[in-house]
Amino acid sequence: MSKYDALWDYVQKDGSPALKLTFAQIQEIAGIPIDHSFLKYKKELTDYGYQVGKISMKEQTVVFHRIA
Repeated sequence: MSKYDALWDYVQKDGSPALKLTFAQIQEIAGIPIDHSFLKYKKELTDYGYQVGKISMKEQTVVFHRIA
């Protein structure tokens, strides 16, 4: 079980081709703040049919893309 499972489930259930979430939204969904370990864990998202696109530190957002 991953500490980001709740986030991966949320992204998958949304079903959008692309989904943009703020760091604050991610923290609320996952129940934990986003940190550097996110870069390691993001690989798990492919099991849910999505991948992490752009991570913007300036805007504090992450874009998720559905895998075709």
